Amino acid sequence: MAAGSSEQKDCQWEGRASVSVPTVTATVRLLGSCGWHPFLPFRAVAIGKGRGALLLLVCRLKSSVSFLTRPDRPNIAYQKLKGRNPGVIFLPGFNSNMNGQKATALEDFCKSLGHAFIRFDYTGCGSSDGKFEECTIGKWRKDVLSILDELTDGPQILVGSSMGGWLMLHAAIARPDKVAALVGVAVAADHVVTTFKRLPIEAQKEIEEKGEWKYQTKQNEEGYYSLTYDFIREAENHCVLNSPIPVTCPIRLIHGMKDGDVPWEISMQVADRVLSKDVDVILRKIGQHRMSDKEDTKLLVNTVDDLIDKLSTVA
Repeated sequence: MAAGSSEQKDCQWEGRASVSVPTVTATVRLLGSCGWHPFLPFRAVAIGKGRGALLLLVCRLKSSVSFLTRPDRPNIAYQKLKGRNPGVIFLPGFNSNMNGQKATALEDFCKSLGHAFIRFDYTGCGSSDGKFEECTIGKWRKDVLSILDELTDGPQILVGSSMGGWLMLHAAIARPDKVAALVGVAVAADHVVTTFKRLPIEAQKEIEEKGEWKYQTKQNEEGYYSLTYDFIREAENHCVLNSPIPVTCPIRLIHGMKDGDVPWEISMQVADRVLSKDVDVILRKIGQHRMSDKEDTKLLVNTVDDLIDKLSTVA
């Protein structure tokens, strides 16, 4: 299998414009990526005071998207930052994509350190090929392994958010020589299966007959995810909390105690089940499921930073 790509080439443009800010009309110098409109959102930094002030507009360069081509499976969209090891790979949550705040914050951090970084979309999600309604936990597990096998060399730190935290455990089991450490954010190991089995028997039978389950969530406007009964049955094959989890690398688990979707107790269960002795659970008392507040993001980045230092020292 080969990694093919379809990508936008980065190039620079410069322009000048007059903009109005409170009590200041400044001549600004615009820097951005080819194809960006000058007046898309940006961060402004004023240098000096009064009419002679210079307002510097800082735009985040738009990364190019590549595709991992697979002859027997849909192509996976990804963005890769080259650098030294250990590399970092971000695994998004259910029905999410690679453009979330946690992923981009980690990419910026790895770029500042010169470390490799990959973020990607699962099959049927974001820019990847495939139909979402035909996907399963097993297929997404194979996506993660494809990314590890085809796009990386050397030790990797996997950062899994929600369902991505479940999948990172499977990746660590399947590729112990490549997965050097794990960072879970609101890990949702087995959660969809556990939640289904806690429903009354009558409700489970009704879902089986209809073939669909409206799984309650606070993460979209509808207030639920529509899951097929086949998705639930297939997910049962990938549960990990019923027995010891054969993962021995360093593990850090971050969870918000105000998480209304995935109970923080699941992170405690994961910590108890894994064989690794190097496990820390970090609970944020006011943290929500997405863990995307400024302090949450800072904690995540610092956690990854500490693991990079740890692994570099060991090496």
